[in-house]
Parts: sequence; structure tokens; C-alpha cells
Amino acid sequence: MKRLYRSKTDKKIFGICGGIGATYNLDPNLVRIVVVFLALSTGLVPMIITYLVARFLVPAAR
Repeated sequence: MKRLYRSKTDKKIFGICGGIGATYNLDPNLVRIVVVFLALSTGLVPMIITYLVARFLVPAAR
């Protein structure tokens, strides 16, 4: 079973999108584009809150 970690090498802000990309074998830039699209279509505040919560819940890579 794969476990989600924040990326230490492929990060722009906190490494959440880089970690998702590494876990699911996706391009992290594609994950970032999807996150921006979701933020713009659902509202910026909920996505920012979700991203900040993920920053504290998802552990950093070892």
C-alpha cells in the first residue's frame, strides 16, 4: 500500500502536489493544474484551507 508524503525535492509551496504526483505516478505539474482549476471553479478559500490542512496532516518524505 502506497502512503502519501509531502515531496522534499519537487515542491513549489509545501510539496503536497509533488507528493500526490509521486504517489500516483503522475506529473506533478498536471496535479498543480488540476488544483488550480478546482480552486478557480469551486472558490479559492476552500482550496486554500484544504491545502493548508493537508500541509499539517501529510507527513514530509523521509
